[in-house]
Amino acid sequence: MPFQLHFGESDLMRCRFALSPLFETQEAVRTLARPYRHGYHLPWLRLVREKAAALDLEPLWLLMPDGGHNPDFICPPPLGPLATFEEEIEGVRAVDPRVARADMASALAARPGASGSATGRRLLDDPARAVRELADLLERAWRSLVAPYWPRLRALLEADIAHHSRRLADSGLERLLSEVSPRLSWNGSTLTLAGTRGDHQRVLGGQGLVLMPSAFVWPEVVGGHEEPWQPALVYPARGIGGLWSQPGGRPPDALGRLLGRVRATVLCALDEPAGTSALAHRLALAPSSVSAHLSVLRGAGLLTSRRRGHQVLYERTPLGIALTAAD
Repeated sequence: MPFQLHFGESDLMRCRFALSPLFETQEAVRTLARPYRHGYHLPWLRLVREKAAALDLEPLWLLMPDGGHNPDFICPPPLGPLATFEEEIEGVRAVDPRVARADMASALAARPGASGSATGRRLLDDPARAVRELADLLERAWRSLVAPYWPRLRALLEADIAHHSRRLADSGLERLLSEVSPRLSWNGSTLTLAGTRGDHQRVLGGQGLVLMPSAFVWPEVVGGHEEPWQPALVYPARGIGGLWSQPGGRPPDALGRLLGRVRATVLCALDEPAGTSALAHRLALAPSSVSAHLSVLRGAGLLTSRRRGHQVLYERTPLGIALTAAD
């Protein structure tokens, strides 16, 4: 049955892109519960196996029924395009316990026996304590499972936003949505997500829509957030197939002789726009060294740069693309 969002004229002007470290943390926890569904993340699953075993994730897993309601209060839409985990988790801690209890009750009702389980009763009997417990657990999961890999994840998500922002400017919302997922359709005033369980309708009423790429949500497209939260559409980020791959081999010998091996490696690594810290993490180089090479490449006309929030993203110019593609 369809999930539908009904737009007014003002909603079209209030669509925005964002990324959410809190949402990625929640979806990372979900991935641990269903590893067989997430082949792309097997390298990550191996990396975090021991740390994950030290966390008691049952309260979160209980609130994550397949195809049912998942609590909105533990992953509200980010306040801005570059919200930090610390900012987002404080929003979770500030949730009204009465709102949290209703949210948890809906999720538990979607899983047979969950409401009557010891953990389910504990969460519902004292929602204020449950909010604190879940926020603390999400924070521990962030620090252990996601934060060590956040530069890599953030680079992927920011590259997706850069790509789709350009597509939105070039082709409009209808074309953009069709590229995000074949399950999405647009008729001029209604966005429909096909293949969901249950029939959900929401009139945006001037709130607009948050579009969020995600690494861990793959292969699903998720539409969500009830009142009072702003609605969001979460979709798989582009390039997930290379997310956990190791840096490639040496750049072409001719390019290495022309630019120097390290500088050529930096240029070849920019298949998608990326910032200094993400490149340094990906290539296992010092940020100061990467910054110096980026400056030289930009000065030579091989890269262009643009600011996004507090970060500068670099991408190859047509000349830079031609050099890296040359045999």
